Order: sequence, then structure tokens, then C-alpha cells
Amino acid sequence: MKHPDISERTRARVQEAAERLGYSPDPTARRLAKGVSETAAYLMSSGDPVIGQPFTGQLLVGLGEALTARGWDLQVVQFAEGDEADAVERLANSGRVGGVILSRPHRFDARIRNLQAAGLPFVVHGRSIEHVDYAWFDIDGAGAIKEAVDHLVGLGHTRIAFIGGPSTYTFVHMRLDGYKDGLSSNGVPFDADLVVHDDLTDDGGQRAAGDLLDMGANHGGGPTAILCTTDTQAMGALNAVRVRGLPPGRDVSVIGYDGLHWGRHTNPPLTTLAQPQADAGRRLGEMLLAVIDGGDPKDNQVLRRAQLVRRKSDGPPPKRGQSRDTTSTS
Repeated sequence: MKHPDISERTRARVQEAAERLGYSPDPTARRLAKGVSETAAYLMSSGDPVIGQPFTGQLLVGLGEALTARGWDLQVVQFAEGDEADAVERLANSGRVGGVILSRPHRFDARIRNLQAAGLPFVVHGRSIEHVDYAWFDIDGAGAIKEAVDHLVGLGHTRIAFIGGPSTYTFVHMRLDGYKDGLSSNGVPFDADLVVHDDLTDDGGQRAAGDLLDMGANHGGGPTAILCTTDTQAMGALNAVRVRGLPPGRDVSVIGYDGLHWGRHTNPPLTTLAQPQADAGRRLGEMLLAVIDGGDPKDNQVLRRAQLVRRKSDGPPPKRGQSRDTTSTS
């Protein structure tokens, strides 16, 4: 900020002294002077296990890099489950943050409308059903899962299962839509018994995969391939397959979604639909800052593609007539 009552000579002397002494402006004082809180909040529900999942850490690294480059701080904010919409409104009116990153939006998300009503700049990691008038960054989950179904059908699979997550999340519905679309476009009948929803955790994936594998002949036989909504679910699914004496990737194919680094080290290494989280975090930070600078939110909407990364957990189904021992060894 320039003061008209200070001469250029005095200004130059002050600047020279500051450089000689290694002085840098105090961030808190600068923010108070500007009247803007240079802190962005990453919002999540306390009932959401996302904070303990590896992809969140990768996302926050990229997000922090983008914000730090502009001198902004990053704060992780958790709200009580069921109170998110009102809590977002209170946060927006508190003046404590200058921008918000909202992750895992719901299909119809009151938090988004509350942020808009409060006039607080924000960007969404994902989309709600109503996604035309705010800034968002998303991966084409429907297209990615359809590509995975195409791949599995090409290997010879027709008993392809899908493990979803909580139905409140938009991305779960989009990935399920991609699964159904992939079956339809390949002439494979949809079987509701092959769709199971559970937590977006390794325990949830193991429970869901176990239910699918234990269906038996009464439901047309268990799946020969399982698509999971997240890599974390897929890790549990791999274990469910192994403890039933079925070698993953040979008797039952398992494909995850996220492209997490540790997937290279599962047994066997996990085939996945990769979305680079650190890059997504950086892009989200840049988009938020663009909106804060006055950019039109509708000009900051980005849809990227996921990449099918083949490792060792997928392959052709067992040959016709080949028996599969589904006796648990746990």
C-alpha cells in the first residue's frame, strides 16, 4: 500500500534499510491491513473417513504448494456430520477464511448454495448434480469405469461386479452409471446382485467383495471381476479374494480407482484407474486463487480423464468348467 504523504526519497531509504536488515512483512499484519484473510479452508465432514486415506494426503500436498506460492495458508476444517450446511454458513460469515475447497460433494449439496449466498470464493473437488454455476475440478468417473468394463469384457469377463460407496456422493453415482453404461454397450445384462455398496475403506471393500464372492450358484455364480470405487476398497477386495483361495488376477480380477502409489506394492500389484492427486490439488489451489482474484467461476470448470494403469490384478477369467475353491482360509 502506498501512502501519498511519504516522499519517494523516504520510501527508497526505508526499502533499502528493510533489505539490509532482511525484514519481511508480518503476514498477520499484512492481512489485517488488506482486510482479507489469506487462509483457505479444506472442508470435510467428521463422519467421512477421507482424512485417513492416502489420496487426501497427496491432494493436500498439491493444494498447499499452490496456495503457498501466493503466500496463503491452508487449514483443514471438519464439521459435525449432519451440521455441514449450517457450519459452512457460519464459517463463511466468520471472516476467518478467504476461500474454501469443498471435497466429495453430495448430489444436491446445500453447502454449495450456502457458500454462494455468503459470497465466499470457493472451488469444488468434484461436482453436484447442479454444477453449472460454480468452479469445480473433476475426473470423468463415468468414462473411466466404462473404460474398465470395456477392458474386462475384452478379456472375456461377463460376471463383472461393482463395489460402490455411500449413495450421498455424486462420484459414486457417476461411477455406477459408467459401470451400467459399459455393460450395456457391450451387450452384458445388468445384474443388481453384482452391485454392493459399503464404506470407502479397505474394511468396506473386504466386506463387499466377500458378499459378492460368497453368492454362489444360487445367483448365477460369483463374479470373475470386481470394480471398486476406490483403491482403498480394492485393497480390501484383494484380501477377500485371497482368503478364499482364489489368486487375484487369475481367478478373480480386481480393479481400483485412484492410482495411489502403494498400489504398486499390493499382492498382486493393483490395476487401477489413475488420477494424479497432487496435480489435482495444485489445480484446485490455482482455480480458487483465480476466483478470489475476480475470475468467473464458470470459467474455472475442469474435467480430466483417468488413465487405466495395468499391473497384475487383472486378467482373463478362469476357463469354462474350471472349478474355483471358495473355501475361506482365514
